[in-house]
Amino acid sequence: MENLQPPPQGTMEEQYISKLHPVVDYGAGVFLLIIAILTILGNSAVLATAVRRSSLLKPPELLTVNLAVADMGMALSMYPLAIASAWSHAWLGGDTSCVYYALMGFLFGVCSMMTLCAMAVIRFLVTNSSKSNSNKITKSTVCILIAFIWLYSLLWAILPLVGWGYYGPEPFGISCTIAWSKFHNSSNGFSFILSMFLLCTVLPALTIVACYLGIAWKVHKAYQEIQNIDRIPNAARLEKKLTLMAMLISVGFLSSWTPYAATSFWSIFNSSDSLQPVVTLLPCLFAKSSTAYNPFIYYVFSKTFRCEVRKLQCCCAWRVPYFSSDNSMENAVSTMWSGRDNVRLSAAPRVQNPAAAAP
Repeated sequence: MENLQPPPQGTMEEQYISKLHPVVDYGAGVFLLIIAILTILGNSAVLATAVRRSSLLKPPELLTVNLAVADMGMALSMYPLAIASAWSHAWLGGDTSCVYYALMGFLFGVCSMMTLCAMAVIRFLVTNSSKSNSNKITKSTVCILIAFIWLYSLLWAILPLVGWGYYGPEPFGISCTIAWSKFHNSSNGFSFILSMFLLCTVLPALTIVACYLGIAWKVHKAYQEIQNIDRIPNAARLEKKLTLMAMLISVGFLSSWTPYAATSFWSIFNSSDSLQPVVTLLPCLFAKSSTAYNPFIYYVFSKTFRCEVRKLQCCCAWRVPYFSSDNSMENAVSTMWSGRDNVRLSAAPRVQNPAAAAP
């Protein structure tokens, strides 16, 4: 494979000098600092909740934990360097830190996307399967899936290091990523981008959309079969709530990264000077904000998570809390999936007595 020849030293230094106004650099640094604080605090609460109730976690909830780990990893490994560079009006550390930063971003970005894809597929399988089939999704199965996700992400992240694809600075100078603008004159680079977009972005995104459309159709059909709204069992209501929460998590991630993907794809076929530096900065900041959304979604939808956050706020002793197994739908909602077993919407219409319905 062809290797990218390093440009002269002076050119390298110019690449790492910010093309933005100092006020914009300072504002970008403040924005990233806020996102970093929200990401670390929010996902720490998610991980603390998972640790405190680890024995009660359902297998699919491990994917939620993995998503929090990826978001935390991005915030801890990348944002401090990005903030310091923004406030210095130049990228700090040169080539070495640039490759490190881009590799971490690629690793955690692909991991998050594939985790969301796995969550969507499992929700679809759980919703459309019988109890015996849904019980086949064990913790061991999900742990193997998570290990595969990390290996898959790591493989893509190290490919530019071995000559397929390149890492380099962003057009605005104070961040690093895949060197999109270097690919339009390179067949090697273009094949990498095409494969990466297909296998790490397009196919996972289409899978997520297809799975949630299938779940939405299942929910719609189930509600049509139950004419009286008062007779809708708790299992069906819980399934709708969990599906909405999972969809919001995926929509938040895809919405955050789509503008960045669009500007990156534009850079492949056009000169890096065709877009103003601030135009390339804004999608980058918006994409990085995706790490802070999920804990807020959990807080809105999960009573268990809200209770855990309040306990953390009050600095209570670290004891494993008692989780009642009553029939309340609200108490059944935890970080991602819950109930005495994985809720199956197909079982909902069989409940004749609404008072006896339990997720």
